[in-house]
Amino acid sequence: MSIPNELSVEFPGSWDTIEQLMLFDAVFCDLATAYQEINRRIYRIESLEEPAEPAVLADLKRHRSLLKDEIAAAVAASRRAVA
Repeated sequence: MSIPNELSVEFPGSWDTIEQLMLFDAVFCDLATAYQEINRRIYRIESLEEPAEPAVLADLKRHRSLLKDEIAAAVAASRRAVA
């Protein structure tokens, strides 16, 4: 089963960087873990495995978007630091 919006799908060209950050940066690891947990919950709600009010789903999607922005910023900063 493939879950949409997983980090490996959202950042295909940055997966190596993400894996390294997850190993060596605890704050980034927390961000990535939170993103994955929220994304999987959204998937369960959208696939009707888990009931939820529309407002809850909307809040989760907003939170996922904010986390994705933070992850993208951290990946970009990491790449700039290496360059």
